[in-house]
Amino acid sequence: MITLEDWALIRRLAADGVPHKRIAEQLEISRTTVIKAVGSHEPPRYRRSAGPTSFTPFEARVRELLAETPGMPATVLAERVGWTGSIRWFRDNVKRVRTEGARIDPADRLSWSAGDAAQCDLWFPPCKMILEDGSRSLLPVLVMVPAFSRHMYGRMIPTRTSTDLLLGSWELLRQLGRVPRRLIWDNEPGIGRGKPTEAAAVFAGSLATKFVLLCPRDPESKGIVERRNGFFETSFMPGRTFTSPADFNAQFTEWLASANQRVVRTLKARPVDLLADDKAAMLALPPAVLHVGWHNQIRLGRDYYVRVDTNDYSVDPRAIGARVDVSADLETVKVRHGGRLIAVHQRRWARHMVVADPEHVAIAGTLRTAFQQPVTRPEAETMVRDLADYDRAFGLDRKEYQP
Repeated sequence: MITLEDWALIRRLAADGVPHKRIAEQLEISRTTVIKAVGSHEPPRYRRSAGPTSFTPFEARVRELLAETPGMPATVLAERVGWTGSIRWFRDNVKRVRTEGARIDPADRLSWSAGDAAQCDLWFPPCKMILEDGSRSLLPVLVMVPAFSRHMYGRMIPTRTSTDLLLGSWELLRQLGRVPRRLIWDNEPGIGRGKPTEAAAVFAGSLATKFVLLCPRDPESKGIVERRNGFFETSFMPGRTFTSPADFNAQFTEWLASANQRVVRTLKARPVDLLADDKAAMLALPPAVLHVGWHNQIRLGRDYYVRVDTNDYSVDPRAIGARVDVSADLETVKVRHGGRLIAVHQRRWARHMVVADPEHVAIAGTLRTAFQQPVTRPEAETMVRDLADYDRAFGLDRKEYQP
């Protein structure tokens, strides 16, 4: 077999008109080799002839096991089939067999029209946030990206519950100022699996939009927001520290304002320049959505606290025994009685906290002291009845008994 350099030299000499015999004599090779090199349009390459290997006796059994359990590790397969040779060689062959038996899942090129859709996802920054009680926790960031303009919106939220996800969505839509016709999610439990949760369906109906829940193994349909999550970790997170979730949201919002002015390579445009056309094709944003947030109506007990998520918040104890309305958003917890505001607290993101207003505690102490005092009743006036009344009642005349 000739080398690549000899092959190139033979073809050059033949192109210059040098006879095949002279080329063979000059390179000390046969004329047959020269003729094959001139007629070959591909460089010489070594091709190993197919034949049985040490893996061949085990291949059929490996294919059977992979048909039953496609994700079985190569080490387990080696143990099942009794392989005693090089595990690296075995892994290489198992990889080849897996590839040959894998189902084909082609990815389409998607195009997005203005106002059509926004992709939503949760991003978990690799940094634990300091909460009110001093504990640290990994908190989710709700990310929303209109697919046409690629303009990025994001906000850290306290939980992955349906209520907080919808509160976060409403907050981001308020920043956007319009409503995309579709909100695309994967199967996030707080939004729905297969179909939207009742709360998500009510939210979508109030906005006249639609939640689209993707099928499993369909990353391309939400690839825009997935790539933004990776972008945040490489471009926003390095070198930053945060004192609280509020500090994170402040820094993240400021950074997004500048990040949305960068040119997107696939669009060859800046998201901030495409946003106006995207919003023009979206739906109008209603002034409010009444069904969003934490809502509950309870009768206030002697323990004058109400629970939101896992935390307890104090209420004016003078409302004990009455029905009160409890509402909360991402920032504030409010309690009303008869339309009158009787308690306001900043919502805590830590877990299992007791939040007491000193004024409520003082009022409760006063009421408790008053309750423990004995009840004093005014003494009744002494009633003295005239004895003559009894005589007249029995028909007697007192004069008969007078001396």
